[in-house]
Amino acid sequence: MQVENHKEEIPFAHYENLFRALEPADALKRLGGVKWNGKEFYVNLLGREYAIAHPDYAIRALDGGALPALPVQTFLLRYLLESRDVPWNGSWKTFREMPWGEMYIKPYTGRVLTRAAFTFGTRVEAFRAACGKMGAEPVPHGDAGFRFRLVGDYQMQILVWEGDDEFPPNAQVLYSDNFADGFAAEDRVVAGDILISTVKSFM
Repeated sequence: MQVENHKEEIPFAHYENLFRALEPADALKRLGGVKWNGKEFYVNLLGREYAIAHPDYAIRALDGGALPALPVQTFLLRYLLESRDVPWNGSWKTFREMPWGEMYIKPYTGRVLTRAAFTFGTRVEAFRAACGKMGAEPVPHGDAGFRFRLVGDYQMQILVWEGDDEFPPNAQVLYSDNFADGFAAEDRVVAGDILISTVKSFM
């Protein structure tokens, strides 16, 4: 089959191939929140439970809804292949404050922070309503702020400030401190992207 979307399909195919060689016991040792029934892994991402067949990859949503987009599936594969449980110490970090954050801050700003600002800061009430539908926890920061459980014990916050005649809308995304050791910088970028897209889908 001819690959039409190289940006999404080639990385997915790469990790799908690595996934075939994954030892389930290794994933379960690293990721205590992941379940395995001998045929499928069960992973909860932003409140939706997915079953991922192994070794021949297939994914299904246990709520019967639509399958996640290919970048989300790639993120889940990378999570099973590379991530590990790291205890959360109770603090929050910006992307810039974590390893390699300074190097990736320019693409991160455009892909995550600016996108969040102009997606949510221009529609704050719709943002609040969407986060409520997702069961996110309000936080007392920004003009509106919410806390989400991404996967396992990894948590994120989105804080937004509404624009006015003098200042454009603004946003900040915070990560539970365990992201610094549990995810690579590129996965932290994708996590922000996934969170924004998910909230937007509820608006």
